[in-house]
Order: sequence, then structure tokens, then C-alpha cells
Amino acid sequence: MSKVRVLVGTRKGAFVLTADGKRRNWDVAGPFFAGWEVYHMKGSPVNPDRIYVSQTSGWFGQIIQRSDDGGKTWNAPGGGQQKSPQGWPMGESNRFVYDTSAETGKPLTTHQWYDGTQHPWEFKRVWHLEPSLTDSEAVYAGVEDAALFHSKDGAHSWQELPGLRGHGTGPDWQPGAGGMCLHTIVLDPDDPGRIYIAISAAGAFRTDNGGASWKPINKGLISPFMPKPDAEVGHCVHHIAMSPRRPGMLFMQKHWDVMRSDDAGDSWREVSGNLPTDFGFVIDVHAHEPETIYVAPIKSDSEHFPLDGKLQVWRSRSGGNEWEALTDGLPQANCYVNVLRDAMCVDRLEDCGIYFGTTGGQVYVSPDSGDHWTPIVRDLPAVLSVEVQTLP
Repeated sequence: MSKVRVLVGTRKGAFVLTADGKRRNWDVAGPFFAGWEVYHMKGSPVNPDRIYVSQTSGWFGQIIQRSDDGGKTWNAPGGGQQKSPQGWPMGESNRFVYDTSAETGKPLTTHQWYDGTQHPWEFKRVWHLEPSLTDSEAVYAGVEDAALFHSKDGAHSWQELPGLRGHGTGPDWQPGAGGMCLHTIVLDPDDPGRIYIAISAAGAFRTDNGGASWKPINKGLISPFMPKPDAEVGHCVHHIAMSPRRPGMLFMQKHWDVMRSDDAGDSWREVSGNLPTDFGFVIDVHAHEPETIYVAPIKSDSEHFPLDGKLQVWRSRSGGNEWEALTDGLPQANCYVNVLRDAMCVDRLEDCGIYFGTTGGQVYVSPDSGDHWTPIVRDLPAVLSVEVQTLP
């Protein structure tokens, strides 16, 4: 019987949760990197023993950790202070400035955008790690301030994909409430050159040539707070998810609005339907049903907790036309937690399992596609990310 390994990043360390395919009895290991913020951890789809972790501290900086034995032991491939000719300096401080346009690797005080204007760029942290779908040594990193890096040697060294910040729209990017972060990376399983990313607050972008050039894909997004609500860039996109069975179909949780694209992001339409509120951070798609999607709505952009204190996941089986609340096993009174953008995931088992974690430290599982929920663990530090590996 297949097994699952759930990787949980929290404000105070990382945890590894394992169970068999029934997903009832769980072993909990951790905390790893206790006391450090673990913004994201994710396993390789190619090598089930390979896991990458973003370990961050305001005092000690940013370190990428890697495990080659399923989370039993860890190492920092680049050492305590990771550097490469075109990569970021990491380890001693999280407030480096790096000149990528000159490709010298020397810290500077400004970054020269390709349009010739000067804009400061600081490396603060790694928000998201996305291992390659085909190569266990390759991994992408989305960082703050917003940029995309790539490692081909198991996180020993990093190179920026400079076409993104060289696109020319960079001066119009603005930080969201959490910073100007590249927080979402989606790889197309049918097209190795196609990558989607999302930046808060700039919007969504796509490359079709492995990162050499990028195009904004924000047509159909409307953001009333912007001077031009339908502008090419500047939208606050919280998360993007792809249907594993239909890669051209994308779903987006925007600052407000749930959106859908059927043409690889070239255009979007709203599918918030009958949701009680369409504000939230997370969105995900069923592993086997392209039209089945999940969100975790919260009250508003100023009140980051569930409406009426009821923790609910909402599911649409029609691609967003109609929604239903999934509440069995979730607290329905006096619950004021949040579900952050990387804190929901799905496994690939036949009975698709759904997982999410909360800022209250709970991690929940539904082994039946959301119909019933049970807590795997309670009282962890605030959960920042939840990812799952389906194991043989």
C-alpha cells in the first residue's frame, strides 16, 4: 500500500508527518530547525527521499536545507554562507543587495532595471521552493524582493533567471502586506519550458522558453484599489494552482476574487460563485478531477479569520460555478485562525487526500476529497506551508 509524507513548515521549525494510504495513524517527527521560520519545504517528484527546505531567521539569514533520506537527516548544500557567481548570498544576513544585471556577484546598493532606471533590490528570504518534475538535482526558488532563481546541482549554487526582472514592468511592482514576494511557482508537466509564477503585488507571469523571457498573464483581473483597475501588472495575486490532469487549466485566489483560466493564463474569468466571501490566500485542485477545486475563505483583507468564526473549506465540483462548504470535523464556533497561501495540498492516491494547516498550529487531513476532516496534529507553531509526497 502506498504511503504519504506530509511536510509542514512553521514559524518555529519543520515537521514531517507520515502515514499509510489509509491516512489514519500518523507518526510525527520534529521539530527540525527548531526556532527558525520554515517558509516552505517540498519534496522532489523524482526522488522520494529528496526534500528541500527554506530555513529563515531575521538574525541569521537564509539557509537552504536538503535531506536525501526522507527527512531523517539534513545538510546545507552551499554551507553556512551560500554564494555563487550569479546567485544570492545566504547565511549571515538576510538583507543583501545583489546586482544581477552586471552578473558580477558583488553586493551593491541598487539594482539597475533593464529600462535604465535605478531601483533598490534586497534579498530577504526564500518564500517558495519548487523541485523539477524530471530532475532531482534541479530546483527553483522564489524570493523576496521578487525574483526567480534556479539551481541545477541540488541547491549547491544558484543562478537568477533574469528575464523576469528584465521584463520592463518591474518599476510598477509593489510590495503586498507581506512584502514583494515571488510566492508561487507552477511547472507545466507537458511543456518543460513553461513556468508560471505569481508575485504580490505584481500579478501572474508565464515563460514558454525556460525563463529567458516572460509575459504578464493578468487579462481579466480587476483590482479596484489600483489607479487603472485592469492594468497589465500590479495585481495582488495570492496563489495559483494547476489541474494535474489538464495543465492548461489554472485557478487563482486573488486578493479578492477566485479566478479561472482555460487558456494557460492568457485570460481569466471570475468563478467566485456563491462563496460567502471570496477573500483568501490558498487554492488547490483535486488530483484526478480537473473541475474540482478547493479554497479556504476568510472574512476580509483586514480580518484574517474565518467568517463567523467557522473554519470551512469550500469545494466546487464544477470549476467554480457552484460551491459547497466542507465542515465535517472542523470547528464551527470561536475559530479565528488563517490558512496561508502554501498551507494546502493534495495527494495523488486514488481516494484523493486534502491537507491544510492553520496559523493556530493545526494540520487537518481529509482522506475522502474533503467530505470528512480529522486533525493529524494540534498545537504546532503557526503553520506556513503544507506539502505532501505520495510514496511507494
